[in-house]
Amino acid sequence: MTPVMKPLLAEATFWIAAIACVVAQAAIVRSVLVARAPQLPPEARIVLPRRGVELLWTLVPAIALLVVLALTWGALPSAADAPPTADGSAVGAEV
Repeated sequence: MTPVMKPLLAEATFWIAAIACVVAQAAIVRSVLVARAPQLPPEARIVLPRRGVELLWTLVPAIALLVVLALTWGALPSAADAPPTADGSAVGAEV
């Protein structure tokens, strides 16, 4: 028999990962929006990407993560949907 993760543990793992991704993406978006270019002498200046490009590179992965979050959340089985085992309890239920 293949090992099955308990539904409660699967859901807790999912939400911890989702929260970590949201916090990381929020930090990235914030850094793009509030970043200030250092004041350098004219001979030391470099060409920086435009803010719109930086924002695009930040928001595309954030939107992709939201899509993955929605698809994963929909695919997670709930404890009520778990098939019963031979002794009549649900898979992953405490015995």
